[in-house]
Amino acid sequence: MGIDKINKRLHDAYGGQVRAEDKGDYIVVTGRLKEWKDIVAACGMCVQKGKKNRKKHVVNDIAFEGGSNPGMRMPGLRDSSLEGAAPDVLIIGGGISGASIARELSRWQLDILLVEKEADLAVQSSGRNDGEVHPGVDLRKGSLKQEYVLKGNRMYDQICEELDVPFRRCGQYVGFTQWRYLPVIFLYVLEKKYRCKVKDTRLVGRKAFRRAEPELNPDFKFAIYNPGAGCVCPYGLTIAYGENAVENGARISLNTVVSDMEVKEGIIQCVHTNRGSIYPSLVINAAGTFAEDVAKMAQDRFYSIHPRRGTNSILDKKAGHLVRSISSVRTMKKTTGHTKGGGMLHTVDDNVLVGPDAVETWEKENFATEQASIDRVFAKQKGTSPGLTQRDIITYFTGVRAATFEEDFIIEMGRRTKNLIHCAGIQSPGLTTAPAVAIDVAAMAVKALSSQKEIKPNTGFRPNRKGIPRLRELPEEERDRLIRENPDYGVIICRCEEISKGEILDALNSPLPVCTVDGIKKRLRPGMGRCQGGFCMPLVAQIISEHEGIPLSRVKKSGTEAVISYGPTKG
Repeated sequence: MGIDKINKRLHDAYGGQVRAEDKGDYIVVTGRLKEWKDIVAACGMCVQKGKKNRKKHVVNDIAFEGGSNPGMRMPGLRDSSLEGAAPDVLIIGGGISGASIARELSRWQLDILLVEKEADLAVQSSGRNDGEVHPGVDLRKGSLKQEYVLKGNRMYDQICEELDVPFRRCGQYVGFTQWRYLPVIFLYVLEKKYRCKVKDTRLVGRKAFRRAEPELNPDFKFAIYNPGAGCVCPYGLTIAYGENAVENGARISLNTVVSDMEVKEGIIQCVHTNRGSIYPSLVINAAGTFAEDVAKMAQDRFYSIHPRRGTNSILDKKAGHLVRSISSVRTMKKTTGHTKGGGMLHTVDDNVLVGPDAVETWEKENFATEQASIDRVFAKQKGTSPGLTQRDIITYFTGVRAATFEEDFIIEMGRRTKNLIHCAGIQSPGLTTAPAVAIDVAAMAVKALSSQKEIKPNTGFRPNRKGIPRLRELPEEERDRLIRENPDYGVIICRCEEISKGEILDALNSPLPVCTVDGIKKRLRPGMGRCQGGFCMPLVAQIISEHEGIPLSRVKKSGTEAVISYGPTKG
């Protein structure tokens, strides 16, 4: 579609308030609009369809008059610990993309530095998703998403075994309540199986479906089934990737935000942070919802991110019987946005997760949960399992996805800035694709650096990371042996999740320790049970205080500003 036709569509829809301009390898949209949904829709009108246009992106420069951007949350820490650092590779972003790339790059003799503005890895999108390892059945053929999801899904058994992370291929069901959809769904399944290469896609009848999932909707007549779908703890895997990278020589600097860059003749010379100026040979942009901001600093902005919020609810383990797999209902009604209304997933930790929905937003870090989102998802998913009830919710969370207007990944070298690699637009199924994407991005980085010096393999690379023993899952004899060797394993701190003091101390002594209550929570799950930390949080804080040799008032919940207590009230 030519630029004149695009502008005619924009004029008809918005009366001349916005206009598109073709910049060669991207289209920039300018003007002024009051509604964010109109900005998203206007930019969506400019997307060029077809494989040959896959690299032509849309940049949003429309002024939004309906709200103000609150800006990036910044860590309070200021020091010079990174001043003058000159790594071979600087990775910006500590989500699943950045952590997995760091681990893959550590196979080589390189100085690798990953910076993350939050107090831990996987605080934003990578810690706020449902943990599904997608089969790729609902992705468009020819997209990077579809290409990488097939590769990434197949890698999960080996990756999770190497990194000692729980993973379960629980399968995915999409149920239909009306027989009249069967002919078209039959053709859809054939297309996905043979044309799109999602080879495990099949149709299953009601009897087989009910045997596998007896508590799902009895009105389901048939379902699309993908046994290769699975689930993993997304933040657990991200942390495991990070720890293994550190074990193999990479450095990770938390509470570190990139504020500016110096670029000269298409080369990033210097990256400024709150902890000093860094002089990298190569920069990898894995900054999630802020990838566009990093690209702008690097003078290589040719795409835009439009954030999309999604809310998930977590149910008490007693509701685990509702679903054993990943299941959802499909009504064939046209939906708004890029969502099927979420689903129900039985997690690796035996909770049921319900969601997410999809709401466009201009705020990249608004993680507030609204009752309307929960109501919307539960109303839809009661069609998946009639026994679903909000009374079983023990907590909920909202994440923000980093979508491009093309709804696809951007994985390529910089177009105007030579020592830059973009790993951007990584939304769902980014968790699934991460192992495969990391291999390709690492290969791109090694190739780029090889023009400057010889890059040798890291002969000491160890792919296997040993996680903290999960005592609650061990046989009684093994658990007794560990308690005899270390009595701290016999001191239960979190009764809901059966977490011992010994496990917490292991986390505080790990390759990438984060000495906050939330840091321990993400590594071991104290505080994730029904009481949500009501009993164990003070005990966890006390253990951190004693281990670190600091007053209890200096123990933080998460980041440097997340104060739990200010001092004793008695004594």
